[in-house]
Amino acid sequence: MKAKRIYIKDWTALKPYESHCITDNYYLKICNEVKKVLFLEYGEVLAYYLDEKGIDLMSCFLVSYFEDIISETNIFLAFTKKHQELYGKKLPFYNTSDYYEDEINIQDIQFLIWYFLNTIQNRQFVNPNKEVFYKMANDIMLILEDEYEYAPENKVLQKYYTLPDNETDFYKGREMIDAVLFRTYFFHTDTQQTLLEIETEIIERSKNDKNLLSYLRDNRDALLFSSKTKLLSLSGQEWVAEILGKKHPLHNDYLNISPKIRGYFLYKGQDDQNVFIEHIASGKKFNLTKKSFDNGHSLTEIDTIIYFGIVLWKEEWWFSGIFFTQDFNADLILDEKNSIESRRVVNFLDHKDDEVIKTLQLQYQAFLDFNNGKQIAFLPANKVNDFANKYVTFFNNSLNLSKKEIQKALDRGKKDGFFGGNDANKNIDFNEDFESALVFFNPKSGVEIAFEINSAFPTKENNYFDKTKSKEHILRLFMVDELSTELAMYCVDNFKNKLPYFKEDEGIFLLKDLDFLLRFFKESQYHSKPQVTFTGKKE
Repeated sequence: MKAKRIYIKDWTALKPYESHCITDNYYLKICNEVKKVLFLEYGEVLAYYLDEKGIDLMSCFLVSYFEDIISETNIFLAFTKKHQELYGKKLPFYNTSDYYEDEINIQDIQFLIWYFLNTIQNRQFVNPNKEVFYKMANDIMLILEDEYEYAPENKVLQKYYTLPDNETDFYKGREMIDAVLFRTYFFHTDTQQTLLEIETEIIERSKNDKNLLSYLRDNRDALLFSSKTKLLSLSGQEWVAEILGKKHPLHNDYLNISPKIRGYFLYKGQDDQNVFIEHIASGKKFNLTKKSFDNGHSLTEIDTIIYFGIVLWKEEWWFSGIFFTQDFNADLILDEKNSIESRRVVNFLDHKDDEVIKTLQLQYQAFLDFNNGKQIAFLPANKVNDFANKYVTFFNNSLNLSKKEIQKALDRGKKDGFFGGNDANKNIDFNEDFESALVFFNPKSGVEIAFEINSAFPTKENNYFDKTKSKEHILRLFMVDELSTELAMYCVDNFKNKLPYFKEDEGIFLLKDLDFLLRFFKESQYHSKPQVTFTGKKE
């Protein structure tokens, strides 16, 4: 069967620009050469994962890597440098003793084939050491080597992945994050695909809504600051910092960009430089720079309710996303102040607070005391709520607060508008008929509950260990995003030598690059964060 031709629109779908530039036709020709090899020589293998359009995309993806190296846009180079920094080698899985930085390498192509096939689909995990992928990479390498001396730099592409040393405009800085996460070949099957899937859902749900464009803009801006990539579990701003390099004056500015705070605020006034706002749920106050906000003149009534997002850039809070106002509404304010979820969006401002660390330490010690000195408890799934509620009571009693101190704490919360939380203290709903569960105290975040992974923990306290389910539960523990890195490492650190899976070739292989794979599978949850939300803090 003859391979269908790849067209220019397929190639530019992986570019940050819309209309094609002078070098695109050159690289498109190579895409079709690569596709011919993939389709005719390896079509039967790739058919397990891709249809022909998927092979088109894979061809464009691999040639985009070639263009990236030739044009010195530093996308792939940023990855290998960061991988070297983290793990002391350029790439996972492969021997890189014979490796040439700033040039094309067969190991790069092997890795990119593995990465592409594990992001374009999630039905099955593709082993990176399949012999056929080496042969595939070698055949593609032969095509790229023939073109290496003649391939032109894409000058247009270079403009999207660099910034002047003296750039101070947050929006120009944000534009580069957008280009990296949502308009770069390297993350096309990762964060860009996630964006497109969510946008499709929004359009389907709100296609007749006059505010559709606002919903899409708000969603894109939120994802821009919250997304983590499967490769190394890095944010968009971290990738930009790596691409620019440590010598660039903006490197640290990107690393210090805050998470986005999106929600309801009260307008509290303004001066020539700033608009003064108060986050309703938490009561935290912010100065919003007028360099980022043209609507200050429309705010005249104190305590007008504003919905928008703010981000810290170069020690100033900048507006980011969408903006709308509404009149003072006591019910909305009460709901926000009693929403734990709304309060959590500013938790990161307290995460370095000694009080957070102290609280987690107290909770951890109480958990050990409550659970016979063990960091983990194994129990029937239907006993989880009872265990959790009894632990909370035990922890509260362990604080040895007098009735007067308890009342003062409650009064501080009520003064802050908090009356117990409209989304707190709820029992866990079981959507499936789970049999087994565990409760784990994560020192970095707090209590963690998991279901149907007990067979990853061969210990006498675990009455639900089933050797026949052990491999399945281990892989679920490692691959499910919602289960923490710390829980996975608790399994490895304590039971690696007792689990047959880790003596098999697959298990041995997994352990060699375990941290890389945990970042890959748990991209958004790899870094555990304290689940501590303060209410009614002392002044």
